[in-house]
Amino acid sequence: MSTTLFRTFQPNQFSLLGTSLLRRRRSNNFSVRSCGSQTTTTHEAKQSSPTRVAPKNHKSNKLDEILRDYEAVIGIETHVQLSTLTKAFCSCSNNYGSYPNISICPVCMGLPGALPVLNSKVVEFGVRLGLALNCDLSLKSKFDRKQYFYPDLPKGYQISQFDIPIASGGYVDLDIPLEFGGGHRRFGITRVHMEEDAGKLLHSDTGDYSQVDLNRAGVPLLEIVSEPDMRSGIEAAEYACEMQRIARYLGVSNGNMQEGSLRCDVNISIRPIGQAEFGTKVEIKNLNAFSAISRAIDFEISRQALLYNQGKADEIVTETRLWEEGAQKTVTMRKKEGLADYRYFPEPDLPEVILTKEYVDSIRASLPELPEAKRRRYEAMGLGMQDVLFLANDVSVAEYFDAVIGKGAEVKLAANWIMSDIAAYLKNEKLSINDIKLTPHELAELIAAIKDGTISGKIGKEVSSLPFNNESSFVWINATFSIFADTV
Repeated sequence: MSTTLFRTFQPNQFSLLGTSLLRRRRSNNFSVRSCGSQTTTTHEAKQSSPTRVAPKNHKSNKLDEILRDYEAVIGIETHVQLSTLTKAFCSCSNNYGSYPNISICPVCMGLPGALPVLNSKVVEFGVRLGLALNCDLSLKSKFDRKQYFYPDLPKGYQISQFDIPIASGGYVDLDIPLEFGGGHRRFGITRVHMEEDAGKLLHSDTGDYSQVDLNRAGVPLLEIVSEPDMRSGIEAAEYACEMQRIARYLGVSNGNMQEGSLRCDVNISIRPIGQAEFGTKVEIKNLNAFSAISRAIDFEISRQALLYNQGKADEIVTETRLWEEGAQKTVTMRKKEGLADYRYFPEPDLPEVILTKEYVDSIRASLPELPEAKRRRYEAMGLGMQDVLFLANDVSVAEYFDAVIGKGAEVKLAANWIMSDIAAYLKNEKLSINDIKLTPHELAELIAAIKDGTISGKIGKEVSSLPFNNESSFVWINATFSIFADTV
């Protein structure tokens, strides 16, 4: 039987892999886009309806009318892959893009007699994320075995947390971009729990066989389960964006969706307006782009609403669906005849995770300023919501901006420079703000020189047209300052 099950899996043959699959992509590139959308409008934020937001792309006015009669109920499970040096329960390195099956050992391969040892960094990151999401921490939690069969899960079970997660009962605050109506939202967090990732299957083009890469097996994850508080694709996408921002601000993950460092499973149901009971829940698995989250949800809302309107609500069944990017629609992956029986029981090879108040307090004291606090601080400085969302979106941009105004630059002028000239250059050159040679001190001096008339705005624009990552450009800038200083 085992021969029949596994004969098509070839763990050590990777002839189908192109070099592009193994190449590390450039990460953390600065973009003028926020996570889920472009912030281009200049209108002030206004509160939109918290109960329902109709999908953007309607096929007809009739469908638009149908959608007004229903409310979507959306929850998200977000898997955050942690940026630890080693895996969750062994000393194998945690490196994305390594050659297949080289970061493996008897523990992550599930060989008999191999015992797991918990990576303390996983616990620390779990506490950091739990605190950042305003959760209650479990001072005593445990690991459990989640039993299921899948070819890239060599042990036949996943080490996770079931009934006592490390954190629960939290919330996250965020701002909806202005072009989608603006407004402030609060979404509940059900739980945050620690677990390990599975391996990865690479399917052949012909479908004759699959290849197994176990480098990812045992890589630590934090799963964030939201309350079903979202009502549109836009809200869900912005929630996922905020999870990425928080993970990056905390330094617990790079959050790169293209690498699988942040993955989202979305649960959607709809119900007639005014109905208290939830509808039939449908899951969309493995969404790996914020725009895909929004489009997939909006399509699924429309699909379910049409079935309701046609008297075919019984055709909406509990199932797992996939998003087909090319066809722009969801398709059935597998039906769910009932709740899965994972036969959870406490992990016998790992002790309880016990946190002390002193340990939690030390981590709380080390937390950075988080995106929500930064947005409120920028807003209190007098910046508009467009500027606030742009500057707080990327932690490196926010740090650069804070350093510029820390050198005495006027807040609005500093924001304008970063959002216009510098952002345009970085976008065109595909660079991060960390790559430019213009220091915050030099930008603050340039802004001050223009403001007090030492140099004209025209010369300032000439300076801004110079390559920001070129050392010789700033020799010219310093020389310009010196010339004008001598002639004043």
